[in-house]
Amino acid sequence: MKTNRNFKNLKENYLFAEVSKRVQAYNNEFPNSDVISLGIGDVTIPLSVKAVEACKNAAIEMSTRAGFHGYGPYDGYPFLKNAIVDYYKSRGITIDADEVFVTDGAKNGIGNFLDLFDTDNTVMIPDPVYPAYVDANVLSGHKIVYVDATKENGFLAMPPKRVKADIIYICSPNNPTGAAYNAEQLKQWVDYALENQAVILYDAAYEAYIESKGIVRSIFEITGARDCAVEFCSFSKMAGFTGVRCGWTVIPMCSPLNRMWLHRQAIKFNGTSFIVQRMAESMLRGGYEDTRKMVAEYKSNAKIITKKFDSLGIQYTGGVNAPYIWFDCGIDSWQFFDYLLKKARIVCTPGSGFGKNGDGWVRLTSFNSRERTEEAVTRFEAFWKDFIEVRDKLFEPVR
Repeated sequence: MKTNRNFKNLKENYLFAEVSKRVQAYNNEFPNSDVISLGIGDVTIPLSVKAVEACKNAAIEMSTRAGFHGYGPYDGYPFLKNAIVDYYKSRGITIDADEVFVTDGAKNGIGNFLDLFDTDNTVMIPDPVYPAYVDANVLSGHKIVYVDATKENGFLAMPPKRVKADIIYICSPNNPTGAAYNAEQLKQWVDYALENQAVILYDAAYEAYIESKGIVRSIFEITGARDCAVEFCSFSKMAGFTGVRCGWTVIPMCSPLNRMWLHRQAIKFNGTSFIVQRMAESMLRGGYEDTRKMVAEYKSNAKIITKKFDSLGIQYTGGVNAPYIWFDCGIDSWQFFDYLLKKARIVCTPGSGFGKNGDGWVRLTSFNSRERTEEAVTRFEAFWKDFIEVRDKLFEPVR
């Protein structure tokens, strides 16, 4: 037996597994410490009542001979595909139901999509970036080139000159930085992809958080994108489906990837469950206001954090069009993680876990209750004032 040789090229510890490991070790040592997590981006607001009602109704339907559903369509039931089409239409974007593929989440969709590409491809990934992009391509044996996202460009990587790529990853609003592209910036990426005959894998998992005028919610708002892009979306952060698992992928019919993906799904996927798809449909139909309220609550938490950062003079991005706040801590990210946990009992995510450009930066999330977010901010303010006093004495600066 020969195992995948690319496994040896992975980092020993996955970022979020290491975060959990360190938090668990701290809790074991201090079991009554009341740690507040603003680290891993999991939601905390319960499911909408409408989603639960849809779940119950679908389960009851499945209990009858007339309403029982076995294997579903590989690309999703028409009722959900059409709801997604209408969701785009409400934003002035025209797509066809045959271009929509229901998945069990954006992460799986993006990772599994690499099945369509030969190993002889160069992949362009921004740095810093969601680490699953990198690890999936390492496992696939692709050559990876990085394009820098830094404070100087607002953590929005732009197409590099004289560097060619076949597959391009774009996440907007970005995880981890919370930065989001406007139409002019994305047009440059679309033009670059067309010029290089490349495909853009566009992660729009956080599009529901966009509020600023001019910020793009779908790559298909950009002229030419249908000839070079695939879009991945999710119900996880807009409807609290992290534990339910449902997302979708949009692949224009003009792309050969459309039929290839359907073929791939027929081979390796038996479809997202009927019950889950009914729940997802309810979030785009009668329960859409519930999703808006959920997103608004998380955005309110983000505003609590950024308002305090403004008063403390902390440099950051995000927090407006995304549930993430990315801020400059000035020291090794993991050292800051440990120090913040020890002194303030707050969990963050070290920026260096997202790439070399992330060192010296930290990600916080707004996925907690308002009460816990306010408590975390109170703790953080006292922590930060003391930290500034001792930072230069106890730690080496990153830059």
